[in-house]
Amino acid sequence: MRPAIAIIGGTCLATLDTLKITHRETLSTPYGEPSSPLIYGEFGERNVVFLARHGQHHTLPPHRINYRANLWILHHIGVKQVIATAAVGGIRTGMEPGTFAFPDQIIDYTWGRHSTFFEDNLTHVTHIDFTEPYCPELRKRLIQGARDLGMTARESCTYAATQGPRLETAAEIRRLEKDGCDIVGMTGMPEASLARELGLHYAACAVVANWAAGKGAGAITMTEIERNLASGMEQVKKLLARVIPALETS
Repeated sequence: MRPAIAIIGGTCLATLDTLKITHRETLSTPYGEPSSPLIYGEFGERNVVFLARHGQHHTLPPHRINYRANLWILHHIGVKQVIATAAVGGIRTGMEPGTFAFPDQIIDYTWGRHSTFFEDNLTHVTHIDFTEPYCPELRKRLIQGARDLGMTARESCTYAATQGPRLETAAEIRRLEKDGCDIVGMTGMPEASLARELGLHYAACAVVANWAAGKGAGAITMTEIERNLASGMEQVKKLLARVIPALETS
């Protein structure tokens, strides 16, 4: 039976050891190769599929990820709901490292990425409604799961999607804050809009790994990021274990 639920693992979740793996599948798409093989398995008695956004060995930088292939293949195998995990930097007060965030809005600062399926061989120009970029019902399930687990979480925030792979300057972060952004990451777009184009129910669970540039004391270090993500990843796994079994799969 093909899974209706997909987990896209980001920097904070490159593997999912709590998944009871049944098989792996390497597939191609009209848009090229996805980031990784699809890993099928059982998670809380639900059939799910896992895809590593940055590749099996975390070698794909954000601007080189084939977002179209990733979303297309999930849709192709019958996925209906997508939970995306991501590591982000905290911009505003209350977004300190170790916090979990469930964004409800996003601002796209990326450039040069293949960001739509609607550009070739069209019978008519297509415009999608992207007023609410994340699925409200799926967000609600994630938020309730975080509450049940007593997680420190921000239930409403705006995600700034930047180009990467470098981190931002302090001036850029000040600009993002003025624009109304609360957290900053590099993979939220075009992933969210491509999911919407395909009719997928998509929501994100972000782990704040560090203060954004100029917001913390001193330089941002990978040691700090990795330490915060190590503990955050375990919480993400608990959250998924609580939420996924209760999701509708039709």
